[in-house]
Amino acid sequence: MTDVPDTLQGKLFLLAYDPDKGRLTNRPNLDLLLRAAGLADLLRLGLIRDDRGRPVAVAPAPAGLDPLLAEPLRLIAQSRPRSWQRWIGRRRPTVREVRGSLADRGVLRLEERRVLGLFHSVRIEPRDPRARKQLTAAVSAALRDPISRVEAADAALVALAHAGELTVVLSRQQRREEKARIAELADLCGPVPMALRRAIRSRRAAQSS
Repeated sequence: MTDVPDTLQGKLFLLAYDPDKGRLTNRPNLDLLLRAAGLADLLRLGLIRDDRGRPVAVAPAPAGLDPLLAEPLRLIAQSRPRSWQRWIGRRRPTVREVRGSLADRGVLRLEERRVLGLFHSVRIEPRDPRARKQLTAAVSAALRDPISRVEAADAALVALAHAGELTVVLSRQQRREEKARIAELADLCGPVPMALRRAIRSRRAAQSS
């Protein structure tokens, strides 16, 4: 049986892996994308809601909730209100955490090595390439099937891949050609995709100033 991650964070991490190049893509903004995915999952599960442009917790973490979702839920419940964009931009080692979680579950194979004998590096590889193929098929189906038949998680997968500029999933040409459909899918996901786009723009502006 193909082991596909349950969370949007896990799914988008796998989709960010380019099998042709054997490495992760979109590294500059991958942390923002994964944090947005965590918020989208909490929203989809009904554990948070939007309150005037800010996420608020509406339920405690249920038993068995992924720890990478339980932690931001706890922080949202205990912290003063912040915008969706601020939560996405909050500095946390999300990429390393998601990578470690997927490795612990046997989804990824990690190989530690040193580049030029000096710099520490970790090579990642999905243990089952079929998992990523199944996710890319879900993306294609979400773009093609009647909107009423698209599951919320798949709609979020497409909307976040687009907002996060994950071109290994949606090429620039696809993003242009499927603009209207992607907007429909994003409407099903609440405020998170737009907040992700703003977080990316804000980071770029800060880096160029």
